[in-house]
Amino acid sequence: MTPLTTPRRAPGPWLFDGPRQAVPDSFPAAVLFDRDGTLIVDVPYNGDPARVVPMPTAREAVEAVRARGVPVGVVSNQSGVARGLLTYRQVSAVRRRVEELLGPFGVWAVCPHGPDDGCGCRKPAPGLVLAACERLGAPVDRTVVIGDIGADVAAARAAGARGVLVPTPVTRPEETAGAEATAPDLRTAVQLALYPAPDLVPGES
Repeated sequence: MTPLTTPRRAPGPWLFDGPRQAVPDSFPAAVLFDRDGTLIVDVPYNGDPARVVPMPTAREAVEAVRARGVPVGVVSNQSGVARGLLTYRQVSAVRRRVEELLGPFGVWAVCPHGPDDGCGCRKPAPGLVLAACERLGAPVDRTVVIGDIGADVAAARAAGARGVLVPTPVTRPEETAGAEATAPDLRTAVQLALYPAPDLVPGES
C-alpha cells in the first residue's frame, strides 16, 4: 500500500485503511486513539517493530470498543519522518506490529510533518481527527479521541469531537487541568467514552 499523500508534496496526512462496520446509535460513532504513550509505550522516533510494547490494559480497552460494534482508529503525529529519522516503510511496519498485538483498526491517520511545516493535520490541529472520521464515515460530534497529552484532546476539541486524557509521567499538569475528561488508565478511558457522564455529552445537561 502506498500513502495517499506524501509529506513533501501535499499537506495532508497518510491514511491507512482497515475493516469497516456498522455503528449502533447508542454508542459513539468512532473511538480514535493516539499511538505513542496511549496504545503503546512511547519510544521516540521508533521505526523498529521489535520495540513495540502495548500500554497496560490497551488490548482489553480496544477490544471493549470493538465488542460494541464501534470502529476504532489511530491518530498519530510522526514528525520523525520530516526530521529524516523515519521512513514510510518503518511507520507502516510499526503499524502492522501494533495490529498484531492489539488487533485491526478501521483507519490510521498519520501526520508525517514537523512542527514548523505548517500542515493542518499535526495535533493539536484537527486534521488527523477530521480525516479519520471522514474515512470511517463517522460524524465528528459523535467521535471520541483518547490520548496522553494536551495536543490529543486539543485536536479533538478543535475538530468538534470529545477528548479523554489518560495522563502519564510526561503529561504536564496544565494539560491535565485543561482536559475535558481524564481517566487513570486506558480501560477506564474507554468506559468513559462508551458511557459518558451527562455533562460530557454535547447538548445534554
